[in-house]
Amino acid sequence: MTFNVLWLQSGGCGGCSMSLLCADTPDLPAQLQAGGVNLLWHPALSLASQHELLQLLDDCLSGRVRLDALCIEGALLRGPHGSGRFHMLAGSGRPMIDWVRQLSGVARHVLAIGSCAAWGGISASGANATQACGLQYEDDLPGGLLGQTFRSGSGLPVINVAGCPTHPGWIIDTLMLLAADALHASDLDALGRPRFYADQLVHHACTRNEYYEYKASAAQPSDLGCLMENLGCKGTQANADCNIRLWNGEGSCLRGGYACINCTAPGFQNPGHAFQSTPKLAGIPIGLPTDMPKAWFVALASLSKSATPKRVKINAHSDHVVVAPAPRSKRGRS
Repeated sequence: MTFNVLWLQSGGCGGCSMSLLCADTPDLPAQLQAGGVNLLWHPALSLASQHELLQLLDDCLSGRVRLDALCIEGALLRGPHGSGRFHMLAGSGRPMIDWVRQLSGVARHVLAIGSCAAWGGISASGANATQACGLQYEDDLPGGLLGQTFRSGSGLPVINVAGCPTHPGWIIDTLMLLAADALHASDLDALGRPRFYADQLVHHACTRNEYYEYKASAAQPSDLGCLMENLGCKGTQANADCNIRLWNGEGSCLRGGYACINCTAPGFQNPGHAFQSTPKLAGIPIGLPTDMPKAWFVALASLSKSATPKRVKINAHSDHVVVAPAPRSKRGRS
């Protein structure tokens, strides 16, 4: 039996759809189909007319078409004054938030695709004039459009496939796990993110880890050194497998020279400081690695810096490897 997926776009840039279209496959629809996923409608992949889409939505609500997964991309725009009329579904005369509430009530699973749909994200930045929120969160507070107690037909809360944009592999793997009935409550973390990617840290497999270990820090973005101490990197705090599951098979933010801004977490869009800077207190970064007490970090950082090899110090402040590791003979060693 096929697994029917309906994808709607709400308030956002469409970046998660663009990311999905860059999935590491020559034929995305065929890959989904091979995994038992039937895409009922997607704004960038479907040829159906406006009239046909509205008929499909009615069929889903009436039960004539089974809705296994409702995927929402973009924040839910509740303004002005809670009416939702900042975002009307074209041709329907009704706010998108009304459609999302109704469709969520008949869907077996509800997925927030990207951090805007999960927490409000960039769309909820600043004064948030549009009253943007996530499906089941408003920033880091439970609630959102559907409310804290919402559960889909499967008994699960909203599945937050968070990221800005989210990785195409996270979307595809989540849908295929659901189609195989292999994703359950225990497979979601405390924020409703699939643990297959959220149980990792962006720090894992980062190519700058040697510099991190010795606290050999970059002074400017083009340097090879660790970006945590001076340039705002939150890879040691960010739940994602970006440096293990590379983007387009070969890249990540850090490999491209950009600090991790922890875009899979609520509140990333309003860090309270410039993204490329690290706020400090008495010279110590305020945002420390996950689960590391401040005293431990201070002690380890001091010890690490005192043991930093000259090669690492020099390379950390360069845009290329200036001093290569010296070969060492193992002759005569056990």
